[in-house]
Amino acid sequence: MREKISATIITRNEEQNIEKCLNSLLWVDEIVVVDSHSQDKTVDICKSKNCKIILTDWLGFGATKAFAVDSAANNWIISIDADEIVSEELKKDILKLLENPKFNSYLIKRKSYYLGKLINYCGWNNDYPLRLFNKQFGNFNNKSVHESVIIEGERGKLLAPIFHFTYPTISSHINKINRYSQLAAEALINSEKKYSVTAALFFGLNKFLKMYFLKFGFLDGREGFLLCFNSAIGVYLKYIKTWKRKL
Repeated sequence: MREKISATIITRNEEQNIEKCLNSLLWVDEIVVVDSHSQDKTVDICKSKNCKIILTDWLGFGATKAFAVDSAANNWIISIDADEIVSEELKKDILKLLENPKFNSYLIKRKSYYLGKLINYCGWNNDYPLRLFNKQFGNFNNKSVHESVIIEGERGKLLAPIFHFTYPTISSHINKINRYSQLAAEALINSEKKYSVTAALFFGLNKFLKMYFLKFGFLDGREGFLLCFNSAIGVYLKYIKTWKRKL
């Protein structure tokens, strides 16, 4: 007899993505959606899939995801973002391992698309987020951005992928860069470190060189260049916003 599993998702205005995400999760025992006051059809779509829906104010990425996990009825959790899809192969692997789990948590291969193209380099090819875990042994931390699961014990690894349909347009990437850089700057504002304009430029340039050359981003063509360049802008904005706030 296999362990029961809950899928947890946090949402805000995800009507363009959420149905495909939910359709890839219909095999789980429970889908928990924590929504932060969506103003589109996100909640209606979730209701049509018989999800457990909880409305809450935005708590930051880590705290909101942890709240979703705490709200789940089952110990085993698969945490998915609204713009992600669980592959059929991953579904089969998870159902099989839940018959006799060897680890408390599992890293899962993630394949990401940028502007509609699968990215094979830029560092995205080595993306294994921890998304499957037993909540009796851990949960998400409280970081407002770049959250992660903190959990006891050795981790397993699953090669069947989650597909991540991130940034379908340039504007969607720019909007997220602005939001994330603001959150990151707020997280750094209380640190003792100080950053200059020169440091912000250096960190941004270093990000581009690392992704585009060291991580072979140039092999991803035009989309690879745009991903590396815009990611570098995001790093620059993170530190320039921190510098400005500390003046």
